[in-house]
Amino acid sequence: MEVVAVDIGGTHARFAIAEVDGGRVVSMDEPVTLKTAEHASLQTAWQAFDAQTDRPIPKAAAISVASPITGDVIRLTNNPWVIRPSLIGERLGAETYTIINDFGAVGHAVAQLPKDQFVHLCGPDTDLPGDGVTTVCGPGTGLGVAQVLKVEGRYHVLPTEGGHVDYAPLDGIEDAIVKRLRKTFTRVSTERVVAGPAIVAIYETLAEMEGRSVPSRDDKTIWAEALDGSDSIALAALDRFCLALGAVAGDLALAHGAKGVVIAGGLGLRIKDKLIRSGFDQRFVAKGRFQSLMAGIPVKLITHPQPGLFGAAAAFAQEHS
Repeated sequence: MEVVAVDIGGTHARFAIAEVDGGRVVSMDEPVTLKTAEHASLQTAWQAFDAQTDRPIPKAAAISVASPITGDVIRLTNNPWVIRPSLIGERLGAETYTIINDFGAVGHAVAQLPKDQFVHLCGPDTDLPGDGVTTVCGPGTGLGVAQVLKVEGRYHVLPTEGGHVDYAPLDGIEDAIVKRLRKTFTRVSTERVVAGPAIVAIYETLAEMEGRSVPSRDDKTIWAEALDGSDSIALAALDRFCLALGAVAGDLALAHGAKGVVIAGGLGLRIKDKLIRSGFDQRFVAKGRFQSLMAGIPVKLITHPQPGLFGAAAAFAQEHS
């Protein structure tokens, strides 16, 4: 059957028609991306997608939302839309639907995508485990975290809010970063250091340590300068970001008892080449007495361009198979 897959974030809402069968995604059309700021609600964005589609859209919806899925009022973290699951059928004309947390959807993508949709980062160059837990984490506007549990040929996805655990600095530079952040946030969670906007605090801390007076820059500018190498402090901030991501991914794997780890998210894909050449791998395994255990965990990066959309369709397929 066909289903409209939707991936709603703070800035964009992406739509695509997917075909599902036997609990899995068979195919997915090219996505349509709409700006959330240009639409009053999910319903009006859905109608805009319908208007751009040259055929009747399915009466089934698979919706990924950047927010915890609790109760009948879902308020998105970085988006003014309010979604009421009980009204999805009435407002969207959907006869069946699935609604899932955005990183829960990524977990479904990790479980169903073929292995050629992943690249190896560190650890043994083996497939992700067929049984046990795979930790999924991804830096974006925040830090998404989920677990994929495979048992006897079946899988279960456990969305979490693991990006909000306390951040643990590991050296003097990270102490300085946390000190700067604490002036604003009091409690410094992991995503204050390992997420896209965090590059600003890292950059400003490094500049201050060097006694440099730098103009105020937003995170997009710093990321661009880091990736093209035009600013040495931005490049150093990117290196530090990769170290911190390695440490956090290792902490999550320890906490989850993971046999595999997947780095996801659009930012992860943008910095893929930097991650492979950075100290990410050294920080991932640097867990004291458990270093040999960590060294045996394969770490991959998902390369599918729309894991949220694919994963929303996969979640629908699993629920309604």
